[in-house]
Amino acid sequence: MTTQILERPETKEADTGPEMFHYVRKEKIAESAVMGTFVIALCGEKFPVTRTPKKGAPVCPQCKEIYEAMKH
Repeated sequence: MTTQILERPETKEADTGPEMFHYVRKEKIAESAVMGTFVIALCGEKFPVTRTPKKGAPVCPQCKEIYEAMKH
């Protein structure tokens, strides 16, 4: 009998901390949640989608600033 070691890749939390939510492309959210692929937020952070933000949850200030600039 042999023993195999399976490595689990390290995933890093966004630099803004786990409580902050980021703006990402809407069409990438479901893919990330199902497949575990990484999304890229407006601020440049890369992470897999693991949670759904609740109303009033804190948003990354950089993402919010970029999003507001895009609306105008």
